[in-house]
Formats: sequence, C-alpha cells, structure tokens
Amino acid sequence: MNRLSNLIDMLVNTTPLGELVNDRHSRLNPTVVARVERPGCTFDLVQIVRDCKRTGSKICIAGGRHAMGGQQFAAGAVLVDMTEMRQVHYFDRKNGLIKVDAGMRWPELIDYLQHTQSDRAVGRTWTIRQKQTGCDTLSLGGALSANVHGRGLHSPPIVADVESFELVTAGGDVVNCSRTENIDLFVLAIGGYGMFGPIATATLRLAPLTLLRRSVQVATSDIAVDLLERAAADGALYGDFQFNIDHDSKDFLQNGIVSTYRRASETEAIAPANSVKSGNNNDEHKALSLDDWHELVYLAHADKARAFQKYQRHYLASDGQTYWSDTFQLATYLDDYHRHIDHRLGAQCPGTEMISELYVPRHCLALFLERASTFLKSEKASVIYGTVRMIEKDTETFLPWATENFACIVFNLHVDHSPAGQAAARRWFCGLIDLAVSLKGSYYLTYHRWASAPQLLACYPQIERFLERKERNDPDQIFYSDWFGYLLSLLKKDNGPLAF
Repeated sequence: MNRLSNLIDMLVNTTPLGELVNDRHSRLNPTVVARVERPGCTFDLVQIVRDCKRTGSKICIAGGRHAMGGQQFAAGAVLVDMTEMRQVHYFDRKNGLIKVDAGMRWPELIDYLQHTQSDRAVGRTWTIRQKQTGCDTLSLGGALSANVHGRGLHSPPIVADVESFELVTAGGDVVNCSRTENIDLFVLAIGGYGMFGPIATATLRLAPLTLLRRSVQVATSDIAVDLLERAAADGALYGDFQFNIDHDSKDFLQNGIVSTYRRASETEAIAPANSVKSGNNNDEHKALSLDDWHELVYLAHADKARAFQKYQRHYLASDGQTYWSDTFQLATYLDDYHRHIDHRLGAQCPGTEMISELYVPRHCLALFLERASTFLKSEKASVIYGTVRMIEKDTETFLPWATENFACIVFNLHVDHSPAGQAAARRWFCGLIDLAVSLKGSYYLTYHRWASAPQLLACYPQIERFLERKERNDPDQIFYSDWFGYLLSLLKKDNGPLAF
C-alpha cells in the first residue's frame, strides 16, 4: 500500500522542474525537489549518497514528513524518502534491544513486538517506552533526528531510549554511533535534523510491557504540575494536563484535565486487546471512534466550548480504565483531515493547524499560561488543542531542547493559508517564544522557522558551534535543508542559503 501511495503521489505532484512535496500537517512547506529516491536498504542508501556526492547534488532526508520547519525539504535537492526501509535486523530478548531500519513507523514496530511475543505477559514482554504523541506515522529515524518525547513522567527525550544507530556520512560511509563509538556523531545526529547524514538503522532500548490504570481529574493550571509530580512520586509512569481551548471562557488555558497512568495488576481488570489499533478490548471501555474524532476536531474550530465539554466528559468517563503501556500511546490522525473541516465550515480560505512547543521551568507554568491566555486572546488566535507534559533534562545531545526538567506546553493553532493568515501565525508563535524566553524557557525547533536570531540564540546558545560541527563533518553541505538554510541566513553566515 505504501508503494502504491508513493507512486500516486509521484504522478500527481511531478512537475517539469521536479517533484512537489510538502509536510503533512501544516501543509505550509510546498517545495519542488529534483527527484525523490526511496532506498530499500542501507546498501541502496549508501549508493544514493555516493552518487549525489559525485554529481554535486544536495540531499534532504524525509520520513513521515510531519516536521513543519522545512527540516526534510530543500528546493532543487534530491529527497531521500526513508519509508521503504522497514526491516527488523535483530531482537535481543535477553537484554531488551531491537535493531530496525530507520524508515520503520511506530505502529509497525509495536505490531512486530506484539506478534513475536504472543503471550503478552506483563513484566515478561518487551515493548517501546515512549513515542511522540498526536501522530503515529513518524519514522524512527525522524523521531531520533528531532529527539522526540512522549507523555512519560520520568523520561528525558528519546535519546535515552537509543542504544546505537548506523549513520551514512557525507563521505558515503556507514558508521556505528553509540555512547562508546563515534560519540561525537551520536550526540550531533540525535536532534540534528538530518544534517549529519541519514540514520540507516536504530537499535532501541525497550521497556517491559505494563498494564496501566488511568486516573482523571479536573484541575487548574496552578496545581497541574504539583499533581503530575506527586503522581510520578507515587509511581505513575505517564501523565499530562490538557487545557481548556475556549478563548471566550475565563478558564481559557487555566482549567483542564489531569490524566495520570499507574501500574495496574493483571487481576484488577480485563487486560486490553493485543492490537495496535486499540488500547483495550473491554466493551465497557470508553474510546473515541473515528466519527467522534472528526466531530471533536470540527467543534474545536466551530464551537470550542462544546468541544472541550465533550472532550472533558469523555476523559472523566474513562477514569479507572486500563491500557497497555504501548498501545495507549497510539493516536488517531488522518492525513489531510482539514479538507473535510474546510468544506464543513464553508471556509473561504483553506487552512490547517500548526504546532508549537514551548518549555518553561515547571514552577512557571501557571504564569506562562496566564500570559499566553492574555496574548492569544488579544491576537484572536484559534487554539485547536493544547496540552502540558513533563520532560526530564537531556544531558546527552549537542543541541538539547530539554535543558532542564521543564514543563512542555504544546499549542496546535489554526492557520489560514493566506498572506495575512501566515503573518498572524508568525506573530503568534514568535510571541509565545518571547513569553517562554522571559521565564528562562525555550522552544522546539521542529515546527517552524519563524524565530528571530535573538530568540534562537537565547534558547540555543550553542547553535553556532553546531554549525561549526556541521562544517567539519560535511564541508560540501551535501546534507541540506530549507531549515538549515534558514539557520545560515538568520545567523548571517557567509556561505548562506545555497542556490541549486
């Protein structure tokens, strides 16, 4: 099915100048690349890199195409689409390690682990520890390149779950990178957005499968962090705070739902189903159907008060339910869902959502949300979804976003695809960065390239040294992206964005 979909995309989007590509969520990065290459194995990938080096072609690297800052695209470059590389190389059941191709998607990995461990026993079955939330179809290589995170209450970003990986360098060599071998590339490539070469394979550290019980309560932003930290101290493994999105309410960003997940005994409830499509099999479980999902997304645009009421009611009804620690992390996401929303709304201008993540010291969360509420109301910004998660400090990567134990605030904002709409979005996202910076916080590089140079340098003071390492490892800039060009331009490097 993937091959058929790729063929259809190629036929529809091919132009005389190359192939038109775009990100899947914001749809705000239309880019014409010279061509798309789809390697099926590491050997193919090496040949592509060596051929491009010989011809002087630039390479950009894509997986699920959900980054929104242009990290996977470069105008005129050869786009290496990694999604055909999905082989499992080995599964070490004794030590809980699995080596897979970097193009594998998370549901494929979970499905493989389920079907090769059919007993599905708590504590005796290996599975993933965390994945990014909201969408499942990111590739594992993309997850490492963006150093993603999930809803863990005790977890640093995904670098902590990586044992090693194989990287194809600018010279076309395959090198193994770990904490003991080529550590310089290990810390640069995780969170390096493909600028040091494509990750060919990844060896992940797995975790024992756990049965979880969900606890849900309504809470205000000033106690959300305390509730999550206390739950973590009491043994909860996962949790978040999903806040009110109704900008006409006094509770906008101030009130919400705290959900935490603790270990449950297998004897406490009927165990959830062994399916990547479901977190449970008990008919009494409350779960959102696809129709429910569509309706909630529509209401988040058309009637925010009703949307949040329905969502909160659903979550409260699910209090006490049990979930597997892997499949509960899967999410419903439909590509191009916004076309349906635009049609139903009778939108004069097409739109999509765009995400931003901001990070603040945990004790500053309530103040940040209070200021963000005032700012977003004044801007008449439309918040479609928002949540707060806990993140532990990343002490390993060269370009860490989790520089301390932060509260992570995720905003999914509606953006009209007009010049005025995009200008407004730039203003909103930069304004939110300013609020985070004022509280000694930061932002995630993955979702846009609108931050100013002062904002970038305030949050990533090592960015110029990152560019120096890039120059050292890839002096010809074989691995390139529009996001990398933005960095060069923003910091006014002499070699600036390249013309193809």
